[in-house]
Amino acid sequence: MLRIGLFGGLFDPVHLGHLLVAQAAWEELALTRLFFIPAAQSPFKPEPRPALAEERLRLLRLALAGKSWCAIDPQELGRGAVSYTIDTIRDYTRRFPQSQLLYLIGQDNLPQLPKWREASELARLAEFVVYPRPVLPEIAAAQENSASHAGAPASCEVVPGPAGGLPALPKPFRGRFLAGFPVGISSRQIRARVKAGRSIEPLVPGTVAEAIRNNGLYL
Repeated sequence: MLRIGLFGGLFDPVHLGHLLVAQAAWEELALTRLFFIPAAQSPFKPEPRPALAEERLRLLRLALAGKSWCAIDPQELGRGAVSYTIDTIRDYTRRFPQSQLLYLIGQDNLPQLPKWREASELARLAEFVVYPRPVLPEIAAAQENSASHAGAPASCEVVPGPAGGLPALPKPFRGRFLAGFPVGISSRQIRARVKAGRSIEPLVPGTVAEAIRNNGLYL
């Protein structure tokens, strides 16, 4: 059976944390193929409109150049508007029947997972692989505020998480956690550094940093 890894996100911009997560997933999960799937627009991210799709896609291609173990699938960019994971997962079930789909998700996104479009169907079609990452204070506050207003969904029982204080995976989702330490890099952090005129060289591939600088992105 093929084991297909799916790594979705805005990648605004792609950074070394993304690449480390992808490499860990490739090795730990013994994947057959791994696809980066840049989103057109997240239904949950409150940030202003992301960089143009073609710019984010170009940066992603630069970052993944020479990495034969992964590929880019631009289907969500092609659809435009808000990107819903269920549409992408259904496409992969058609393209790779009888395969195991493993969708990568950051632990900071777990509180929102039961609110994703057609959550029960998502849980049926794919297994979710959680990668640990630190939750920035402003994100934690936003999640707490959202939870207090919306209340817990009826299906939001939790699957016990692994030892070490990691959060649990909400039911009905099936999944596992990647081993390793939290990746302390975020796209928001990189955008802020660019706007402040600070170096991003240690946080993104050199080719990506050069393209951001030469094209005046995120200023």
